[in-house]
Amino acid sequence: MPQVWEVPLYPYRRSADQDARAPVRHPVVIVGAGPVGLVMAIDLALGGVPVVLLDENDRVSTGSRAICFAKRTLEILDRLGCGEPMVDKGVQWHAGRVFLDRRQVYAFDLLPEGGHRRPAFINLQQYRFEAFLVERIRALQAEGRPIDLRGANRVFAIDARDDHVSVTIDTPDGPYRIEADWLIACDGANSPIRTMLGLEFLGRTFEDNFLIADIVMAADLPSERRFWFDPPFNRGQSALLHRQPDNVWRVDFQLGRDIDKAEERKPENVIRRLRAFLGEKAEFELEWVSIYTFQCRRMARFRHGRILFAGDAAHQVSPFGARGANSGIQDADNLGWKLRLVIDGKAPGALIDSYDFERIQAADENILNSTRSTDFITPKSAVSRLFRDAVLELAEHRAFARPLVNSGRLSLPCTHDGSPLNGADADGLPARTRPGAPAADAPLGEDWLIDRLGGGFQLVTIDTPAPDRLDCDGIGVERVALSAADDPSRALAERYLGPADGAVYLVRPDQHVAARWRQFDEAEVRAAVARATARQ
Repeated sequence: MPQVWEVPLYPYRRSADQDARAPVRHPVVIVGAGPVGLVMAIDLALGGVPVVLLDENDRVSTGSRAICFAKRTLEILDRLGCGEPMVDKGVQWHAGRVFLDRRQVYAFDLLPEGGHRRPAFINLQQYRFEAFLVERIRALQAEGRPIDLRGANRVFAIDARDDHVSVTIDTPDGPYRIEADWLIACDGANSPIRTMLGLEFLGRTFEDNFLIADIVMAADLPSERRFWFDPPFNRGQSALLHRQPDNVWRVDFQLGRDIDKAEERKPENVIRRLRAFLGEKAEFELEWVSIYTFQCRRMARFRHGRILFAGDAAHQVSPFGARGANSGIQDADNLGWKLRLVIDGKAPGALIDSYDFERIQAADENILNSTRSTDFITPKSAVSRLFRDAVLELAEHRAFARPLVNSGRLSLPCTHDGSPLNGADADGLPARTRPGAPAADAPLGEDWLIDRLGGGFQLVTIDTPAPDRLDCDGIGVERVALSAADDPSRALAERYLGPADGAVYLVRPDQHVAARWRQFDEAEVRAAVARATARQ
């Protein structure tokens, strides 16, 4: 890893709270400055909500860890003002290939249609991802935004009350205490906050072990995802190869069960596996090594009074499919605007319950897909392996078998069907943009639809008249007036109109569709805003 990444990015500094005579109350305290906590803090601060972000470390993470960031995540980052540098630095990709032995049996394209600003995925090391987010926080602090990132502040006790949470923190100068109207736990898979509350995960832990080796290697290979079943260099198991920036490559080997983890981690044994894969003459350096097992689990609830859980602290999935960090960032995207409205007194506390409903729905979808991927990659019986191998053999020559190949279904945002926030749905409009769905991007001349949506309630009208702005009991709804003629590619019409000649969409601050109609009706829009903010 370059030396610059070993310099602390948020070193410990004594805060005024440590010298206060009584615990200082803060609107929001976030625990954990990983990707989810950093995104959560930026989102709230941009909305004017004062945030204290605590982390027991004083620097970004070590090792690549999460590397695949999906299109929806990039759109969220654009809204937060830090997507562009990540896309510029990351390795963009959309294609993948699946092999049995050394034969290609299947290829896929994750973004086969045009008309999207952002790529299907970028690969970017987590330490770089976090560094860009920390840089964004520093820029917001320079603008006077209310965000306080405190390194070397370890939370070791909490006391949950009806109207706040008391938080006790250890530092190099000793302990101190603060209070939070709301506490958001983004403190990872081994969440100390979850442990303090005595809360458990529900779900499955798989027994197979996998080895991650990030290596620095100059290689002229395409930027695509490559996955092998039963390769000659790892017989009976699987392997994965992916490019990252700066000539770093992610290599993932399935190891099986009942292994000696300490032995497998030894550099000489990792290098032996890599040489069997890459060839004896390959030149590379080890950057990071880790061994992990699959876990597909979640908490029974993500809200516990004034304490909210997000990211790996709330749910865990296998890394195949890139669902961990992406789903956690979507947790933050879902929670931020709701918490902001509640804090500002524009929505009841019940709105936070919809976070629980919608993100548990998303977690269950991710766990289902992740479990299916895991069962395909690591069959648990002779019959399952026979089925898996038959599918792979057929996929090489028979198109019907290719959708059954599952080397990790890649992350997609959840459509919140059945959400209590969903409003009216007009007949005849495309299913992909129904209430609960994330808004689909479309080109608008030199502009893009997603960029026009911003971070508030928007009334998107397509070839339909409506007021430029509505005030719905203190919640502003801004109109985005469009015409299908703005997009000669017809992507806007295909994604939002179908056979209709006009439509009106109410879009939430997290860019999910709340309701839609064929024409504007003020009473209907006001009712939909009330429903989307849990005021009806």
